[in-house]
Amino acid sequence: MSNLLQQLNGELSAVVDLARRSLVKVNTGHHGAGAGIVWQSDGLILTNAHVVRHRSIAVTLPDGQAYPATIVGYDEERDLAVLSIEAQNLTPLARGDSEGLQPGQLVLALGHPWGVAGAVSAGPVIDVGPAPEMARPDRIFIQAGLQLRPGHSGGPMVDVQGRLVGINTMITGPEVGLAVPVHVVQEFLKQPLKKNEGLKSF
Repeated sequence: MSNLLQQLNGELSAVVDLARRSLVKVNTGHHGAGAGIVWQSDGLILTNAHVVRHRSIAVTLPDGQAYPATIVGYDEERDLAVLSIEAQNLTPLARGDSEGLQPGQLVLALGHPWGVAGAVSAGPVIDVGPAPEMARPDRIFIQAGLQLRPGHSGGPMVDVQGRLVGINTMITGPEVGLAVPVHVVQEFLKQPLKKNEGLKSF
């Protein structure tokens, strides 16, 4: 049993290390900070719409470099935003299968709660579908038994292979966190994104 736990610990540590390479901090001046992920190596960053409601935005990469960011895609309904920074050779996360998640599967959520960089929360998938607490039955979430805190918003939810399955977005109770599934993100990104045009609603 101890060998099994040691192996599990090692594998989860490797998953966290992989995910942190794509985890960024989204700074909004005096209004606080959230998280985001590298979506493309050429500087395309994904986060929550509610994280970037204020126009003064900077993105800090895992190596500490900070860049001003431009909003190039924004969807308040899905709570998603796409940012662009002038950076190259970034490390995006591999995409997982959010539609194939099953109840009980372990997922990990990363972010910067209360300024703690790269903090990790883990728990089982409860369901993928409409959240009972939400008034919008058409909105699909990954519901997981883990804690999300201010600063987790916009960060990645990953499976045990380190693949992106969702974007952390909100809590519905002390032990239930919601994420926008990656297949919903991909639907959003099928719409044309035009860089350097400021806030653009879809």
